This record gives sequence, C-alpha cells and structure tokens, in this order.
Amino acid sequence: MGVHVEPITSRDLPEVGRFLHQHLNARVAPQQWVEALAVPWLVDQPNHGYHLRQDGQVVGAYLAYYSDRVVGGSVERFCNLGAWCVLEGHRHRGTRLLTRLLAQEGYHFTDFSPSGNVVPLNRKLHFADLDTTTDLVPNLPATPRNGVRVSSDAQDLLETLTPAELDRYRDHVRAAAAKHLLVSTPREHCHVVFRHDRRKNVRAFGTILHVSNPDLFRTAAGQVAGHLLTRHRIPMTLVEHRVAGGSVRHGRQLARPRPKMFRSPTLAPEHIDYLYSELTCLAW
Repeated sequence: MGVHVEPITSRDLPEVGRFLHQHLNARVAPQQWVEALAVPWLVDQPNHGYHLRQDGQVVGAYLAYYSDRVVGGSVERFCNLGAWCVLEGHRHRGTRLLTRLLAQEGYHFTDFSPSGNVVPLNRKLHFADLDTTTDLVPNLPATPRNGVRVSSDAQDLLETLTPAELDRYRDHVRAAAAKHLLVSTPREHCHVVFRHDRRKNVRAFGTILHVSNPDLFRTAAGQVAGHLLTRHRIPMTLVEHRVAGGSVRHGRQLARPRPKMFRSPTLAPEHIDYLYSELTCLAW
C-alpha cells in the first residue's frame, strides 16, 4: 500500500494524539493533543491539519489551528501551523503535509514554533521572520507600587475588561496553555496573557503572549514578575519587545531568541500576534 496524505478530521484526533505522544513529546498525553485541537473559540475549521497514512497507520502529522480575526476592520482567516512529526522512514514525504496546508486558499499562515531545518524551509516557501528580540527577566518579589494592582481573579477581569478585550478573554479562558492577569491602576488597565514554558527541559519560564496596554505593562513589569513568582511559582519571564512595545526593566536580551514566522500576501508583522494559536492551546 502507498502512503497517502489525508486531512485530520475529528475522527482521526485520538489516533493522531497517540502518535504524537509516542513519537514527538511523551510529556503531552494523547488526550491533551486532542483537546488542544478542539479550539475553544468559534471558527469553521476545514481540518485539524494533515497526516500521512500507510496501511491504515498514522506515520506522520502536521497540526493546524484556525481562527477568524478582525484586522483593520476586515475579517481575516488564519492558519497557525503547529506540531510536525514524521517517522524516520517517511521524512522525504513529510513536506507533502506542509504543501497541502499551504495550498489552502484565503489564509494567512503563521508558525510560532519552527525548529531546525523548518526555518530555512519556511523561508524558501516565502515565510517572513518576525522580530523576536526577547528579554529574560528574573522574577523577584516586587516592591509595592502606588496604585498598581496585579490580579489573576476571573471576576476582576470580567468586571474591568472592555468589550473587545472580553471577547478575547472568553475565547481563551478555556485554552489549556493561556493564563490571564489583570494589571490595573485607578486610571487604566492591561490584560496580560502568558503561558508556563519549558526551556532545555526546565519548566521555569513565563512567556508573555499578549498585553492589551503595552505602556502600562512596561511600567508594571516588576509587579507582574513578582506576581508570577509568588502566585505561580515561576522564577523567570520571557518578554518579546514586539509584544511589550519595547524592552522592560531588569531584562537581559537573549542572544538567540526562538524564531517565529508568518506568510501573508497583505498583512504586516504588526498585524500578527500569538493569540488563537498553538501557544495558547497546548501546554508542553
């Protein structure tokens, strides 16, 4: 029997989840893969990616997370490329999964976790690099700052966020990897989305994915870092300049930040963020 490329349907998810657990990341249980792909926001998903089958068995998979986003007043369709794993004997066929994904018309494509040979391959396929200049911030107990409050309480978020912010919050409140904070003063507030990350097998990092008010976030970065340490037991924070609107105090710039990429005929880097993606749905 030959090797066939097929879309990943909901019916395929349990088998694909077992395949990825066995061959890509044993720390992620099969059901976690399945639940991550059942995204919590409303979207018409054409598939969950593509997979390779031989003799009825999964021998490769490339996951995809879809979303509809309003950009500049227009609804734009996004496809975020997720985990990619192909068994050794089928690696030469693995690019067929990517080309099938990219052949889907009408989508802007993002890849927020490319590694190894995927980065130059993406560039050949007209992906552009995002500027991922990143500060590593030590999370230290924060000195109280007049008027600045950091809260993880859901009720505080529900009572404070604007309608647009509430939509984003509700879309992600059930996403497995997205954690939410509210930074507030008597005059303004900031919705922060972060994830608990692993680097070099050490799960000791909080990665900031989104801030609704970059100026306030940078002002209160010390209080956010202290909150992550004392309330979430996270000793270090990773903050991209493009997310925070610049550098943050006490941050040390990483020499080699992890790449992130996108491919779009019309959108610019400033239109790309990390919400509605694998980064919010899959904890690893």
